[in-house]
Amino acid sequence: MNYGVLNTQTLATRGELMPEYRVIVVDDDVMILKSIRNLLSEHNIKVNAVRSGMDLLAFMENNSPDLILLDIMMPDMDGFEVLDRLRLFEKNAGRRTTPVIFLTGDNDSEAERKGLEQGAADFVVKPFDQNILIQRITNTIKNSKTIENLTEEASVDKLTGLYNKATAEEKLTEACSMKTGAMMIIDLDNFKLVNDIYGHDMGDRVLTSFADITRNNTRAEDVLCRIGGDEFMAFCNNATSPEAVAAFTKRLNKQLFSEAKELMGENFNIPLGVSVGAVFVPEHGRDYRTLFNNADKALYKVKQNGKHDCAVYDPVSYDDAMELENPGLELARITKVLKERGETDMAMIVGQDALMWIYRFINRMPGQYGRNTVSLLFSLSRSLNGRKEVFDDAVNLFKEVLQNNLGRSDIIMQGKTNRFFILLTDIGEDPEQYADVVINNILTEWNSHAFKDDMDVAWAVENDRKMGDKEVTT
Repeated sequence: MNYGVLNTQTLATRGELMPEYRVIVVDDDVMILKSIRNLLSEHNIKVNAVRSGMDLLAFMENNSPDLILLDIMMPDMDGFEVLDRLRLFEKNAGRRTTPVIFLTGDNDSEAERKGLEQGAADFVVKPFDQNILIQRITNTIKNSKTIENLTEEASVDKLTGLYNKATAEEKLTEACSMKTGAMMIIDLDNFKLVNDIYGHDMGDRVLTSFADITRNNTRAEDVLCRIGGDEFMAFCNNATSPEAVAAFTKRLNKQLFSEAKELMGENFNIPLGVSVGAVFVPEHGRDYRTLFNNADKALYKVKQNGKHDCAVYDPVSYDDAMELENPGLELARITKVLKERGETDMAMIVGQDALMWIYRFINRMPGQYGRNTVSLLFSLSRSLNGRKEVFDDAVNLFKEVLQNNLGRSDIIMQGKTNRFFILLTDIGEDPEQYADVVINNILTEWNSHAFKDDMDVAWAVENDRKMGDKEVTT
């Protein structure tokens, strides 16, 4: 899988066994091969030995050693040519460069200069001092792994382990220039509501879970990146049909919603999902920037049509000059988006920004429509003998109790994890009595649950006709 994953190198400390490194030795002299194999094996270094450059290149197709000891003077192909062909293979295969130490029988400064220019890490002159050879091998491997880890860490999004935005363009440009497949922009629908209602810690858990879902639905040769807060990109190798993109999108949507219910409970009702805009490569070119813009156009079309779906770029359909205004069609699209939350008999859960505008609008109703609104605030805290470990579960259960006892026109906003602001709407002429009934129903159900002794519940009541404040602690 071509996504970045942070790894760590366990370095040997004083008194501990050296980490097991893997080295391949390339030399046409059997005695040299035997001597080096015995020496390295004594120092916990796993050794493979081959006698020609062609044998090395064949070995590298299915192996990734930590270091190569490469003799310069060999028949058929010398060490310099072998190194050139090795680097070309690594580039074409998308592999990291393996450090190479040249073995030479001559103390030749010109050969050393040429080798270093080609990227050799070091030179060792035969016959070699055993201690010096071991030290140069371990130093070269450690330095290589340090650089590899630093490079990898700089290219990886720390939360998800996928390539970050800075690396995405490089990796995707390379994939688009060489491969056939689908480049996709993947956007999480309504993710902001998760942060607003359940908090940013839960939002992070959703993002890491989604990263795992994308990994499980892609292959080793695919590229995955996180390019923004809730925006991802993927290049799926050899995905060349709209049906493949649609099946991929359907799996992501189904698995993400299932995972969200696992994380946030069965009453989770945020319309969390995935929208995907795709473009085929090389059908619509190989220039990354052009492909990105076309995939973005396809994504925009999905967002306009109600989300949770995918679209594949088509230059005829997406030609702005050919799109005709159709007010009826546009109205149907907007209505579909507005209805996205679907029908539910429970109170609506919204974030703080949305509630602010809803609150301002609804509180115009008493003067214009003769209706009342009441605001409630419930605050939960751990009781004197309450169990600390059940606090989060208790808060989630209390939210379920609220939803069970509020009407479909009521609105809930969860703030600071343990506080719930509730807006009761369209409650008739006696707001105080109505609020008392709602609070009593909530507390009656809450007191039937096992967590009731772990939490203290406080509340306040207010309505626009100055009913007065009431606050009680149970």
